[in-house]
Amino acid sequence: KMDDDDIPQLSSHTLAALQEFYLEQQQREGMRTSQGFNQYSIGSIEEDWQLSQFWYSDETAAHLANEAVVAAGKGGRIACVSAPSVYQKLKERDDEDFSVCILEYDRRFSVYGEEFIFYDYNHPLNLPENLLPHSFDIVIADPPYLSEECLQKTAETIKYLTKGKILLCTGAIMEEHAAKHLGVKICKFIPKHSRNLANEFRCYVNYASGLD
Repeated sequence: KMDDDDIPQLSSHTLAALQEFYLEQQQREGMRTSQGFNQYSIGSIEEDWQLSQFWYSDETAAHLANEAVVAAGKGGRIACVSAPSVYQKLKERDDEDFSVCILEYDRRFSVYGEEFIFYDYNHPLNLPENLLPHSFDIVIADPPYLSEECLQKTAETIKYLTKGKILLCTGAIMEEHAAKHLGVKICKFIPKHSRNLANEFRCYVNYASGLD
């Protein structure tokens, strides 16, 4: 029979810290529901590094959302492919005349209802039938991995969705692949992330944008 002493015990200090952590979490959850929590605000869904998610800084997300709205035009349709922080910024501007969809692997985004489309870049054209080809005025995409394979597959999705305009965010090292697969060129605007990434990130477009 195992002796009680053999069972690893948490120190009282660790235990107290853990309880405090859970308490804070409960309070945060409670606050969210009581304040009529805005589900669209950035941070309402935390980034998940295991899914290779890295949110943009607030300014970058706002800047890219603004660019998308201008590029899409009045009544325009915007698709965000693996770019949820831009999507959340667009949702904060709900008084304007445009519509938006989010294509995302992370099913937590299904809270956004019909605007959420489950998306796995490994199956780039496995899309719902009601998502018609070339039905978006602009597609903003941020492929989850810095690999040519990931970019090439995401590019199939982008080309299927867009009427023409493409705004791609990916590493600076992907410049040649971005030109090859999507015909996009690097912009002056440098996107920033809420946590600094080791890789230099850039924006690429194939139209006259406000990002230069």
